[in-house]
Amino acid sequence: MARQAYMTETDEGRQGPRTPASRLRRLLHRLGSLRGDRGIWRRGWVVAVCALLLALVMLAHAHVPNAVGNLGSLLETFLPWLGLFVPVLLVLALVRRSATALVATVLPVVVWLNLFGGLLSDKNASGGDLTVATHNVNAENPDPSGTAREVAAAGADVLALEELKASEVPTYRAALSDTYDHHAVVGTVGLWSKYPLSDVRSVDIRLGWQRAMRATVDAPAGRVAVYVAHLPSVRVKLEAGFTARQRDKSADALGEAIADEPLDNVVLLGDLNGTMNDRALKAVTSQMRSTQGAVGSGFGFSWPASFPMARIDQILVRGAEPESSWTLPPTASDHLPIAARVRVTGTAE
Repeated sequence: MARQAYMTETDEGRQGPRTPASRLRRLLHRLGSLRGDRGIWRRGWVVAVCALLLALVMLAHAHVPNAVGNLGSLLETFLPWLGLFVPVLLVLALVRRSATALVATVLPVVVWLNLFGGLLSDKNASGGDLTVATHNVNAENPDPSGTAREVAAAGADVLALEELKASEVPTYRAALSDTYDHHAVVGTVGLWSKYPLSDVRSVDIRLGWQRAMRATVDAPAGRVAVYVAHLPSVRVKLEAGFTARQRDKSADALGEAIADEPLDNVVLLGDLNGTMNDRALKAVTSQMRSTQGAVGSGFGFSWPASFPMARIDQILVRGAEPESSWTLPPTASDHLPIAARVRVTGTAE
């Protein structure tokens, strides 16, 4: 009986042990039989249509309207995750043994790689003369002092913090005082710097309270205008869709302020509650570069910290050249801190 358990029928009708060579011959035999399968191009049309629709949605995402529930912005926020449907379609095509579905699945792969393939390589360089970081510390942070020390340990020359609770500001000041000689807090955002700060002022993003600021950092390589912003949160509601009207208005106001900035080197740090793909942030993103997109490695998702799904925390530059960009280890916040190193390129006003 034990011998029979290891015996199988060979192609010649004899019994023998199952060897890797015999398994390979059987697989080749099955694949060869598909060549005579007339239904191989007729099956799987449903899978093929789904693949084509997926490719179309990714390719034409900018044309998905925002009129109903800001559907376009919602799609663009999580656009990279549409790639997860490709393996599902591939498995279905193989199960159906459909050449039509397999060929159609190639299209969304090509579109996805065209959109995001450049993010898969490591583009970090070793240059730069100014390291910046930003972190939404979460107003309900249970350990503000520990969070401040952890972010300061990253060695940033300039650090922006958002969602500062008024009662906890002294805690952040005390925890960061040994690392940073200069700081300014405006409303719920703050800026800590190893270099002198000047021309500190609030930036009106049409909220009615202060969640954005601007300061000049007198860095050794030149003067840099640093903006810190925390745009309004967005919500996904069944009855209203992707509610982001206030965020969009604030983004437009922030874009206007940055457009009027006279300094050559401009850095924007903050929680924009939107990704670089989101058309609603065009007033800002159209005039600035993402350090992650330009010189980062991977997608750099920053939220939520427990399972990052989107990069809504941003470091954007104009004039200054990005050299490297990365995500920092988690803190007690629900966001991940992010950092970048840039090269200051000019100082003229």
